[in-house]
Amino acid sequence: MKIVYMGTPDFAVGALKALCEAGFEVVCAVTQPDKPKGRSGKLVFSPVKEYAIEKNILVFQPEKIRTPESVEYLKSLDADLYVVAAFGQILSQEVLDIPKYGCVNIHASLLPKYRGAAPIQQALLDGNKETGVTLMQMNAGMDTGDILMQESLEITDEDTAGTLFDKLMDLGADMIVRAVPMIEKGELTPVPQDNDKATKVGKFSKDMGIIDWSQDAAYIDRLIRTMDPWPSAFTHWNEKTLKIWKAKPIEASSGVQAGEIFEVGKNSFKVACGNGSLEVFEVQLEGKKRMSAGDFMRGNHVEAGQKLG
Repeated sequence: MKIVYMGTPDFAVGALKALCEAGFEVVCAVTQPDKPKGRSGKLVFSPVKEYAIEKNILVFQPEKIRTPESVEYLKSLDADLYVVAAFGQILSQEVLDIPKYGCVNIHASLLPKYRGAAPIQQALLDGNKETGVTLMQMNAGMDTGDILMQESLEITDEDTAGTLFDKLMDLGADMIVRAVPMIEKGELTPVPQDNDKATKVGKFSKDMGIIDWSQDAAYIDRLIRTMDPWPSAFTHWNEKTLKIWKAKPIEASSGVQAGEIFEVGKNSFKVACGNGSLEVFEVQLEGKKRMSAGDFMRGNHVEAGQKLG
């Protein structure tokens, strides 16, 4: 079976690598155009392109996958199946109809829950106890296609968006390797999604990382883990941005306002929240490296009564 693989970020590399290592014929990797980075404006390859070049896989980087030129190019590849994972462009029906076995998307949620751009982060922020990966037969809608395979995994109290990305990437890679032979043999039965249970989620942005100390400590803890590694959860201390990287919710302390530091220890400090409190273990002050709360306090004057926010 000849496969065209469509993906762009790190999350998409896992499945591509697994397909190659399993011996499947990947005839082309379709990924987003190179993007300028930093002040130099130097063009940077997507992680999928980097892996494809390493494995001598043909790379196609259309500005728009829906143009007649792109469609004709894809047809010329004569692939049997398209596998898609976080590609970053919407496929038209014309593209979806090209391969014999259609297009299969690796989506990092238990569809129909969390259709859209940031399902991993949203599942964590919402306090879900589990998430998973869905292999979906793509149609022209946004993550609305029939479910071919679905598997779940636990979200732990220590998980960050980064650890969940890795776990779900590995799960998706394992699933697609098992699924491709079954698709070819017609052994997977498409199951329509229940649209009444569907939820959608958009992209996350930097401003979503601002900590509102009037919220519950449990929610702020999830926010911190959701924003790790990007864009980070942050507050302000002495008129400087202070990123919070690691903390845990604890019982409330009476007589202190939300955002107030009420206890300073050797390796952590405690902050009052709207409900409960947060013990902070790892931070990053504006212009500095990520460090333990102990190192931060040894280099800065931190005391009870100071306010964050």
